[in-house]
Amino acid sequence: MRAIWSGDISFGLVNVPVKLYSAVEDHDVDLHQVHDADRGRIRYERRCEVCGQVVPYAHIDRAFANDEQTIVLTKDDMDSIPQERSREISVLEFVPSEQLDPMLFEQSYYLAPTGKSRKAYVLLRKTLERTERTAVVQFALRLKTRLAALRVRDDVLMLQTLRWPDEIRSADFAAPSEEPRISAKEMQLSAALVKSFSSDFTPEQFHDDYQDQLRELIDTKLKQGDAIDTDATFGTTGDGGSGEQSAEVIDLMEALKQSVARSKATKSSRAKASGSVASATSARATKSSKRGKAAGSSEPAKSTRPKKAAASSKSSRSSKSRKATEQKQASA
Repeated sequence: MRAIWSGDISFGLVNVPVKLYSAVEDHDVDLHQVHDADRGRIRYERRCEVCGQVVPYAHIDRAFANDEQTIVLTKDDMDSIPQERSREISVLEFVPSEQLDPMLFEQSYYLAPTGKSRKAYVLLRKTLERTERTAVVQFALRLKTRLAALRVRDDVLMLQTLRWPDEIRSADFAAPSEEPRISAKEMQLSAALVKSFSSDFTPEQFHDDYQDQLRELIDTKLKQGDAIDTDATFGTTGDGGSGEQSAEVIDLMEALKQSVARSKATKSSRAKASGSVASATSARATKSSKRGKAAGSSEPAKSTRPKKAAASSKSSRSSKSRKATEQKQASA
């Protein structure tokens, strides 16, 4: 068994460290619902009525609603209640065991001793046995303050939660107007009938016939091959899961979709900005090219003058040279 709670039984100056175990279990066959048309499994979802999304349990708070307003209680609010954080089973009083109405009893738990020494546990158990009394205790379990009876069963301390007095209804339905008259003969026959059925209570002799027949029906259908593949009941459509897992998948898909949309928007804006910059750069390049052509056409005009002057000078020098050569030939 797995412990569901741990703490201390506290009475006076004595503390008894214990762990809490469930003392009962349900023997009913575990059945789930399927669609009668295609045998698909039916699922229930924690869906938010505002955003329409399936909400993981980790993101669910509690709330109290009256006619017009709702008060939300967060996990921090619930944890701030001192009683909810208590790890003690506080003994309030010891009462005669016969004074506890069985109608008050709810869930049953075993208390197992923990720690190095079990002396305090054994001392409390023997004290309850010898005094024939039951300890009325109070403790916190699963967000609720519980009233419980601490008693002994088979040398083990047992805790049975009790209903609060205001949870017990009174029998306020219409009673007979007159008490019917019962004859002595009728009482004698009734007592004889009770005596004929008298016995010691042995719960092992009783069986849940409905559950026995249900298991027999399931075994028969299984032997006849009247069964389907369990994986096929889950299907492949829909959100692909339930509860927290499907909510996480939906949240992830939504986040991916938003990321893709933002990425596209960012690329589009960058492309527009790049296009405008390219247009401006192209315009500046065109203007610069025009200025360059204009400058190129004017500079060669300036440079042609020196070239023409140099050619004219060279021509005059060659003419003088020819004249000097002719004079030398004539004198010879």
